This record gives sequence, C-alpha cells and structure tokens, in this order.
Amino acid sequence: MNRYFIPGLALLFLFLAGCSRTKEVTAAASSTAPSRVTVTVAQASTRTVPASIAETGTFVADETSDIAPLVAGRVIATPVNIGDFVHNGQVICELDHRDAQLRLEQARAALDQANAALRQTQSRIGLTGNGQFDPNRVPEVAGAKAAYESAQSQARLASADAKRYENLVATGDVSRSAFEKARTTQETADAQTNAARQQYEAALNTARQNWGAVENSQASLEGARSQLAQAEKGLADTTIRAPFDGFITDRPVAAGEYVALTNKIATIVRLNTMKLHLQTPEQQAAHVRAGMPVTARVSAYPDRDFTGKIAAVNPSVDPNSRIFILEARFDNPKGELRPGMFSTARILLPGGETAVFVPRSAVVRDKTTDSYQVFAIDNNTARLRVVVTGDPDGNLIRITNGLSGNETVANSNLGSLYDGAPVQSNVGLPADKVK
Repeated sequence: MNRYFIPGLALLFLFLAGCSRTKEVTAAASSTAPSRVTVTVAQASTRTVPASIAETGTFVADETSDIAPLVAGRVIATPVNIGDFVHNGQVICELDHRDAQLRLEQARAALDQANAALRQTQSRIGLTGNGQFDPNRVPEVAGAKAAYESAQSQARLASADAKRYENLVATGDVSRSAFEKARTTQETADAQTNAARQQYEAALNTARQNWGAVENSQASLEGARSQLAQAEKGLADTTIRAPFDGFITDRPVAAGEYVALTNKIATIVRLNTMKLHLQTPEQQAAHVRAGMPVTARVSAYPDRDFTGKIAAVNPSVDPNSRIFILEARFDNPKGELRPGMFSTARILLPGGETAVFVPRSAVVRDKTTDSYQVFAIDNNTARLRVVVTGDPDGNLIRITNGLSGNETVANSNLGSLYDGAPVQSNVGLPADKVK
C-alpha cells in the first residue's frame, strides 16, 4: 500500500465531517429564526375637523320638585304611582277636606252677615245707588235743611218789612211803634234762622259720624271676604296637584297616613329638557361661550349623538381642582335621556384642527392595561404604539394621541403581532378609503 494513502484518507474524512457539522448549525439557526407574520396594512389619514373640547359629565333633570302639602291632614287618596307621567295641575294626592269644608261654610255665613250689616248702615244715611255718600239725603239732615231754608225766607221777609217801615216813619206815613214792631219781628226771624242753621249743622255732623259706621262695616265686609278666600284656599290645598308636566320618581305616602307640612308627598322631574353638567379645566374654560354646540353620547345609545348648546358657564372656579362647571341643555322630547346618565361630550369650538384617522380594525384594546394599541409597520417590522382614541367615523376611528398621521398600520392578524415582530405586508387601502 502507498505510504501516502492513509493520511489522505484521513483528511477526506475530516472534510466530510466538517461539512456535515456546518449543515447542522445552519439547520439549527434556521429553525430558531422567527417566522414573518402576514398582515394587511393601511395608511393613516389626516383631515381637518371642527375644533372641539372633550369632557365628561352627568345629566340632571331640568326641574326636580319634592312636593310637600300646604296643610296638614290625613291622606285619603294617592292616584299616581312611580313612573307615571303627570300633567300640570293633575291631582297627585287628596287629603281629608271635611274640616276645611266646614271652615269654608262658616266663612260664607260671616260674609253674608257682613253684607247685611253694611246695607243696614248704608240705609241709615241714605247712600245713593252708586255708593256715593250724600249727607243731604239723610232724613234728619233733609228736615233740618228744610227748616233752615224756611227760617231764612222768613228772615228775609221780616228784613224787607222792617226796611219799608223805616222809610215810612221818615215820611210820617206810619207810627214809630209800628216800625219798632217790624224791627222786632226781623230780629226774631234772624234768631230763628240762626237756630235752624245750628240744627242743620248738627244733623250734618251726625250723618258724617254715621258714615264712619258705614266705613267700619265696609272694613268688616272686606275682612269677611279675606276669611272666605283663606277658607277657599284651605279647601283647595287639601288637593295636591302637579306643579308642571313630568314623571313621578318617588311617592312615599299612602292612604291613611297623616302628613305634616314637612312631609314629602311625591317627587316630580321634568325631562322634556335635560341639563348636562360638564367639568372643564381652567385653561380650556376660557374658550367656551354660552350658545356653543355640544354633542353628547351615553352608554344606552352608544352610536347616537345628542345635540345641545352651552347654556351657562359658572363664573367661579373650584380653588382646589381648578375646574369650571359648564351647563349644557338638551331637548329631550321622547325622554330618552334620564337623570344620572354618564355622558362623554364634545364642545365644538370655532375653526378647525387636523385629526388622524385609522381603520377601526387597526386598533386593539389591551385588557390588562385598559389601553388601546396600534401596530405601525416600519421596515417590515411591527412597532407597538399606545394610542388615545377619539370619536368613530364610520369604519374609521380618530386617534387623538400616539400617531402623527404618516404611519402605515396593520389592520389584520393583530393577535399574532408583538413589538418588533417581522411582518410580510399586503398593501391595503388608505385609511380614508376603507369602507
């Protein structure tokens, strides 16, 4: 055998062993390399949308009234139940009204007595039909006036006779005794006239005093009328009525109970208009004005926007939280919004802002951290982005934080992706073209 054969054979075996070892390492390396995840991608889109402020708040009723009785008494009927809709003026509770009815009848009798007393005092002084006081229509005054006028006539006649006799005495046609007699008659007539005048004035004073009695009777009549009105109100107060249209949310009393003025009969809420109380930070409240439109959503209607307007901005800020309270009003004709509903609302501001949108299918919710995530594709590698989502728009959803709008995002096979995962992408539609 050739002396070079054995060393050459050894070298051949070593070469073959080395090749086999290289293949095994290559196979092992290829078996541990991660496989690429096939995904469909879409391009994030941007567009200008109305500028807005997102806030949260709670709906409260436009009006809430805890109805209490105006009089104490025993309940005899409660014709409404919780959940009933009542109209303004509808009876919601009846109290025992027998005592109030008796007081009303007593007040009516007192009014009749006051009317009779007034008519009697009026007749004494001869009031006219229109109620105007004329003292000369009082019989005593009329008689005294007639006597006074008669005395005046007699005095004038006696004065004329005395004057005539005085002239005749001067010419010597009558005796002085006749003249003296005429003058005495004149003086007597004047005295009688003065007495008649005094009697007439005394009668007038008496009539005026009687008119004071009429005024007292009129005051008594007005008092009787006031007592009657109070008695009528007392009877009406035993029937408790709804102060406005609304729903009964509480009715804590039942027939047979005795209620005092401090007891609550029922609670009624008006829901045709609802108020939404929103809390906004101090730096954002400066942009809000009364009349600005507001859109709100509640869990009961997740895909529906309710529209309202800012009604008031609280002028003071909470010194601890630096929070302003905003009040928005919403028409609620069908009663779909209810007090206590939690709402996410958006206040629309003047002007616009740029918003980023991606397909809804590109967003995944991480239940562990209660956050939303998107996988952006960069050089065939998935990069995890934690994002903040906004309002949906069809099959798109707005991203308010976490994306710039230039990213390409995966929107399929998201369950197989992780941060840094290699991907093989199939080009999809831009986000604004996704149906």
